Amino acid sequence: MTHTRRSFLTHAAAGGIITVLPFAARAEHHMADSFADGAVTIHPVHHASFVMQTPAGVIYVDPVGDAADYADLPAADLILVTHEHGDHYNADTLAALKGTAPLIVNPAVRDMLPESLKDGAMAMANGDSHTWGGVTIDAIPAHNTTEDRMNFHPTGRDNGYVLSIDGFRTYISGDTEPTPEMLALTDIDLCFLCMNLPFTMTAEQAAEAVATFKPAYVYPYHYRGRDDGTQDPAHFAELVGGASEVRFAPWYKDGELG
Repeated sequence: MTHTRRSFLTHAAAGGIITVLPFAARAEHHMADSFADGAVTIHPVHHASFVMQTPAGVIYVDPVGDAADYADLPAADLILVTHEHGDHYNADTLAALKGTAPLIVNPAVRDMLPESLKDGAMAMANGDSHTWGGVTIDAIPAHNTTEDRMNFHPTGRDNGYVLSIDGFRTYISGDTEPTPEMLALTDIDLCFLCMNLPFTMTAEQAAEAVATFKPAYVYPYHYRGRDDGTQDPAHFAELVGGASEVRFAPWYKDGELG
């Protein structure tokens, strides 16, 4: 079945449950959100790490942390890594979770992979496209645009990704501020959008981006910052208004946000 934006529905988690049930309760009960008539299921893990169950297979995105955090989830069929920072890339975690799953990474991460992980690893640079098991994967530039943040994510190094599966399009921002390529995206059904300072962008920047490329659904994620730079996902949702439906997830444990 081909899923379009007009037929894009959610089933496994109703909007009221998602927005009312406390994050800790959702995490404890391993609750997930399903989209596209149940064809795509999202399992948030932590900060920028999550797992997607799709008709094409199980996709792990930026898996880091203790491998035990993934023990109750299905094994990976594909692993995507956006860039080299420790909250997105950890070689030990990859080694524990990889099995026979191929890795798709940005070139900088490909260069630093241990030899045991390089076999079957593919580097995608900004602008590259690749097809895996019926999934079209586009590498979207991910970088800072504010002058005093450029040292965190320089132009040309890191990736975001757009995954197209049976017409269902998911944008994963990685670490970035709004870029021309992000703002030019079209027909995005599901979006994971980072926001934290000093590393990426403010909730205001993220909301302005959503108003421009209008994903049907958006998860604020990666919002823990440094030096009072943590962004409030509820404030982001207020700013987004009716431009997109904001979904919340238990990205952090109690006390992690200060």
